[in-house]
Amino acid sequence: MTTLFHGGTIVLPDRLLTNGAVEVRDGRIAAIHESSPSNEGVDLRGRYLTPGYIDLHVHGGDGADFMDGTEDAFKTVCRAHARHGTTSLLPTTTVARQDQILAVLELCRQFHDQTTGGARSLGAHFYGPYFGREAAGCHPTASLRPPTREEFQTYLDFSDHIATATVAPELSGAEEFVHACQENAIRCNVGHSHCTFEEMENAVQWGVRHVDHLFCAMSDRARLRQSQTYPMRGGVMEATLFFDELTTEVIADGKHLQRELLQLAYKIKGPDRLALVTDCNRALDMPDGEYLFGPLEGGEPILRRDGVGIMPDGKSLASGVVGMDHCVKTFHELTQVSLPEVIRMASLTPAKIAGREDEIGSIEVGKRADLLIQSSDLEIEAIFLDGKELNLSLRKSE
Repeated sequence: MTTLFHGGTIVLPDRLLTNGAVEVRDGRIAAIHESSPSNEGVDLRGRYLTPGYIDLHVHGGDGADFMDGTEDAFKTVCRAHARHGTTSLLPTTTVARQDQILAVLELCRQFHDQTTGGARSLGAHFYGPYFGREAAGCHPTASLRPPTREEFQTYLDFSDHIATATVAPELSGAEEFVHACQENAIRCNVGHSHCTFEEMENAVQWGVRHVDHLFCAMSDRARLRQSQTYPMRGGVMEATLFFDELTTEVIADGKHLQRELLQLAYKIKGPDRLALVTDCNRALDMPDGEYLFGPLEGGEPILRRDGVGIMPDGKSLASGVVGMDHCVKTFHELTQVSLPEVIRMASLTPAKIAGREDEIGSIEVGKRADLLIQSSDLEIEAIFLDGKELNLSLRKSE
């Protein structure tokens, strides 16, 4: 089956192609035309055709969390984020009991390359319980623990269905965990850590190549585990910006980070080493109120208020509550970075970080036809997965 998308602006990795056309055949991008060879097919009517978004860091949506551990919850989250333009994602775990984490990994195995009715699962982002206690954020602290071979080997039995794994380098057993992940083709991140610059340098030498949500739940020179006040020492933040080997991500919801921090991240890391993520919890598309972050049993109470998750005391943030469409629009509006680069940070760059750039992430010949039709103000109007339109009730971004 062949479908031609024509009559609009195609967002390619490095440029906008006006009045071009994209030919899709059997679920793949078969050709990109500088001008349309036909008026048959899908008429974009002046709108944008973009690659589908890819979310490396997402917990829940529409009242469900991946940590609920059920098929229904898994599908609910995937459908919720597809409505906001995400066609592929990494189901992200939280700090929890071993059996609760294993239930999510089992679901990632079950839904590997299987339909969810929404976004495609690329494999789990194993996220927690190996966090630094001082940097736990909204994660429940009772289940925090350092990695041990006895425990993490159980998780690595699912290595074919784990895309990335996060660890705080200061924990005992962290190096062994990173090496074990590498042996099983799992990419390693640093996150929720108050380690020093030197410990980050060690982690880079171990093979860590990504840092979770820049500026959030991490050490800097003012938040280090140190008794002396001089000389000043760097932490995770400074190391992330310093090491070219490290990619990173920002929660561009307009609540976590102000304009200048988004601009700083972009200026130093650039669009090929900076991804947009939602870090979204179950309160996506839900009314303001009280929710649980993580599993229904043992999760952390949080509030949805003013377009973001916050802790009940109102003193700190607790993940995001908006979709990737909102993050793309917000980053674009606040930074004035070009549209192809912003779209790239939500598609091709995360695809590369997840090791899936050969298949998805951009409008290029041979790749899966995961496509979005968007209005001139970047509202999602249609979603295509493998060239087939998803039948979803679209909701406007906030």
